[in-house]
Amino acid sequence: MPSIICTHLSFSFDTGPAATALFSDLSFTLGAGRTGLVAPNGAGKSTLLRLIAGELRPTAGAAGADGVVGYLSQTLPLLDDRRVAEVLGVAPVLDALSALAAGDSGDAVFAAIGDDWDVEERTRAQLDRLGLGHIELDRSLRSLSGGEAVTLGLARELLRRPDVLLLDEPTNNLDADARQRLYDALDDFRGCLLVVSHDRMLLDRMDRIAELHRDELRLYGGDFTAYIEALQESRRAAQDAVRSAEQAVKREKRQRQEARERQERRSAVAKRTLGDAGLPKIVAGARKRRAQQTAGRTDDVHARRLDDAVSRLADAEQAVRDDDTLVLDLPDTVVPAGRTVLDANGIRVRVGGREVLTDVSVSVRGPERIALTGPNGAGKTTLLRVLLGELPPDAGTVATARGRVAYLSQRLDLLDDERSVADNLAASAPSLSLTRRRHLLAQFLFRGDAVDLPVRVLSGGERLRATLACVLFAEPAPQLLLLDEPTNNLDLVSAEHLRDALSGYRGAFIVVSHDAAFLDAVGVDRVLRLQDGRLAERT
Repeated sequence: MPSIICTHLSFSFDTGPAATALFSDLSFTLGAGRTGLVAPNGAGKSTLLRLIAGELRPTAGAAGADGVVGYLSQTLPLLDDRRVAEVLGVAPVLDALSALAAGDSGDAVFAAIGDDWDVEERTRAQLDRLGLGHIELDRSLRSLSGGEAVTLGLARELLRRPDVLLLDEPTNNLDADARQRLYDALDDFRGCLLVVSHDRMLLDRMDRIAELHRDELRLYGGDFTAYIEALQESRRAAQDAVRSAEQAVKREKRQRQEARERQERRSAVAKRTLGDAGLPKIVAGARKRRAQQTAGRTDDVHARRLDDAVSRLADAEQAVRDDDTLVLDLPDTVVPAGRTVLDANGIRVRVGGREVLTDVSVSVRGPERIALTGPNGAGKTTLLRVLLGELPPDAGTVATARGRVAYLSQRLDLLDDERSVADNLAASAPSLSLTRRRHLLAQFLFRGDAVDLPVRVLSGGERLRATLACVLFAEPAPQLLLLDEPTNNLDLVSAEHLRDALSGYRGAFIVVSHDAAFLDAVGVDRVLRLQDGRLAERT
């Protein structure tokens, strides 16, 4: 039976006495079936998949799988000149088949082919099934869209016929049709599947949910909706436990104080009685010592009971999950209603001999919230780069208002990886005081020493929050935001953080996203669809 086995797994990116373990003594086993892996960004989901796949070595313990392992990373090389056949791993066999057809019957040719005589038919069938039937095997990876590259990566892993399949955010950059084809392919997979995703529709197709939580993998039977219901019930029970523990602490403190007061009253009465009785000093001293010992034992009993109650309160508080939210006020980003923020007319762009944008025009007026949709490869990212001024069009004009246009790319590559979060914000907003910068970063949930972390060690969600802080508070404040698939690589909590941030933003934005729930949550005013090089407004 295909399975994933981790035994006493520990891992740290750093070494030495100051190293902080990402995992410590983590043990679990997952058998056949579909498992969704969830946890906050930074908890180590992607690292865990890399350890199971053998890309990383554990600091201690073991991580691995029984059977052939397929692994799809969330970071795929998009700017790559390799052919599609090379990415799929079938190029050597195809080249050997071509050599055989040309008359080369050497041993090396047959060794390269092995049992894969039908490799081209299997490859074309797999590409057709995933909606990539139009892509030729000699096409370069550089010419594909982000969604096509992700789907191609999945095709590569499925062609290996894996027993264990590890997928890290597989629906990133996929349009609705591509997502459905991926869902169908995974429904048919009969091995051991472990998926990291923030896509609720995908997680609701899982047989179980595995939550990575404080060096423990907790398994919940059922899909993601059932997991959320169990979580809510657990949260209610944890909050009830905190309230009960708080009452117990108060009760134990009160009873300890009352016991002390009673003992003090008894001691005062005994002192007067002994004085009146005229007992010898040795007898009176012995009685006094016994009374003090009794009082001490009583106080010790109450102290232990109070310590137990405080310990139970700490355990109860630890069980309550952190529900931090971003609450932002961004007055400097206000755009008056009716003001023209951007006006683009007659945009034409050719890429690799193909016209990607054909006579595209778009205007943004006032604090409009616009969703830019369209199938993978339609040119949405290309259009954003033109509107930003990063890519000059072959024809047409782009005019923007005096306020700054800010761009949040899919790669979140705005920040300096080697500098801290605080230093990146200082570079973006040099006039802000140190106190003000720390206050703003606290609003983005960077508190205490977290502001001094170098950007290179941040998780996807943490990097998003740091980038948002630098974008939204940069000088001058942005009047227009261009957001390219901003929920990629984010867990559900981080996606909520992004929605919180955009709720406090007073300017205009254009957002590219295939996440319908996210678009509904941020309250878009208009939906523009880009297809076949042309832009049309959906009503």
